[in-house]
Amino acid sequence: MQRITYYAMVDDLSTREEPAGVLRRIEDADGENDEVFTRGLVWKRSSSLYAAERGNLDNKFIEISAEEAERIVARIRASVTGTTDS
Repeated sequence: MQRITYYAMVDDLSTREEPAGVLRRIEDADGENDEVFTRGLVWKRSSSLYAAERGNLDNKFIEISAEEAERIVARIRASVTGTTDS
């Protein structure tokens, strides 16, 4: 069974309401994999959450719902493409 946990990435210039980005951790029988949604509009492997768990405090990771994550992804898409999703 697969479990996905989403996180808002918050730095000194962003807030939970307007985070710098979104990260998801996918856990399954093979282990866990972290991915960040990029300005290239794709999910890409990331070590940022692992770094935070080991003491790198450049970003805060706040657990959020899948719905919140989708809103962040939509905002990133709109900012990159100049359009809004309906």
